[in-house]
Amino acid sequence: MKFSCNMGGIGMEFFEVLRRRRSIRRFERRPVEREKLEKILEAAFLSPSSYNRRAWIFIVVDDPQLLDKLAESKAGAQGIRNAPLAIVVAVDEEIDDVWIEDGAIAAEHIQLAAFALGLSSFWVQIRKREHKRGVSAEEFVKELLRIPENYRVLCIVAVGYPAERKSPHGMDVMEWEKVRHNLFSQKF
Repeated sequence: MKFSCNMGGIGMEFFEVLRRRRSIRRFERRPVEREKLEKILEAAFLSPSSYNRRAWIFIVVDDPQLLDKLAESKAGAQGIRNAPLAIVVAVDEEIDDVWIEDGAIAAEHIQLAAFALGLSSFWVQIRKREHKRGVSAEEFVKELLRIPENYRVLCIVAVGYPAERKSPHGMDVMEWEKVRHNLFSQKF
């Protein structure tokens, strides 16, 4: 089955995007063009949400000092420092009781769109992660970016032009033993 992904004049077969997209943590120093950033955000806004509540907010961070601070949000976030921009995904939990799911879908749309546009990205989990003893990564990010209390910070997606390449996923990703048919006990 072929499904074409054509964003901003750059087309890529959908399953090719899925196979080739990999998390990249080293980026070129060049900035992401505003047109591409707008397409990435369009993809985020096109993501489905429960009851179409669309309770998310996307904070685009391109200030190098703020990127350095976000890179300190938790262990494993240091790659943000190398990115020309990061998108913080937050959702209003007072409006959206499934804010985790809705935010995660939007974050994946961000990553897939970035790759389809010739960029790379990586996801930094913020929810349920620790910044330092007694301070959560979420509390740190909310204070740094002055995010209101009712918003929950799910993740940060760093985006930029890749300074490294990784091999595409092969067909070995198919773990058929993890697929069931009708009942858990019935293999597919």
